[in-house]
Amino acid sequence: MRILVALGVAALAAVAVLVGALPAAAGGQEVIRSGSCSGSADWKLKAKPDDGRIEVEFEVDQNRNGQRWRVVLRRDGDRFFRGIRETHAPSGSFEVSRRPANTPGPNRIKARAVNLGSGRVCTGALTI
Repeated sequence: MRILVALGVAALAAVAVLVGALPAAAGGQEVIRSGSCSGSADWKLKAKPDDGRIEVEFEVDQNRNGQRWRVVLRRDGDRFFRGIRETHAPSGSFEVSRRPANTPGPNRIKARAVNLGSGRVCTGALTI
């Protein structure tokens, strides 16, 4: 009888460990980095695993509407986005969202935005 109880307890513990590990393997953790740009603007870079891809969001907040920025996003040195974005009301910011492939091992995400009027530069990076 004691053996059956011990086996039952061990089985329940194993199931609890497996169930506890599922969310981490399925969704992973979001990584967030932020900082200041070369002028009066701030940036935020977020990334998280999402169904075999990486959900990447890059935001620049300048508190001024109508500013145009050239934006480049890279994963492990390979460009996966290049474009022009403009800051909009109400916050004077813009955001770029993309989903590059999630390759095995660590992925280094880099973001760079250059203000086309003032030359301000925002650069951010993270590893996921």
